[in-house]
Amino acid sequence: METLLKPSLYATDGTLQGGRCTCGHVFFPMQGHGCEVCGRHGADLQPMVLKGRGKLLSSTIVHLHIDKARTAPFTIGKIALADGPVVRTLLVDPTREIEPGTAMVTALVPAGAGENGQTILDLRFTPET
Repeated sequence: METLLKPSLYATDGTLQGGRCTCGHVFFPMQGHGCEVCGRHGADLQPMVLKGRGKLLSSTIVHLHIDKARTAPFTIGKIALADGPVVRTLLVDPTREIEPGTAMVTALVPAGAGENGQTILDLRFTPET
């Protein structure tokens, strides 16, 4: 059995749980505090499923992390999603250098084991093939 590490942020099909304001601004993650563009809130902010596709804007390989429990190296990427928002996220390959502009897609990868032995999956981005 598999379970998602952060089911409030993404689904098993690799889509992300974002939102859209009635002004047209699209954001991730979904939130209800208010639109960062126009300030609308409440019913003006509606959930929106975002495709797990985009282009890599930049990336960096982290070789040493302050949290000793965090295994390094790992790669953080800044992705411009096709649906609009820009997200910072982990990339699948922890040490591969990827050129900016590369088309990226989501991938669910094992990120540990749960109490009952189920595999915990986390969402990462990888180059589109």
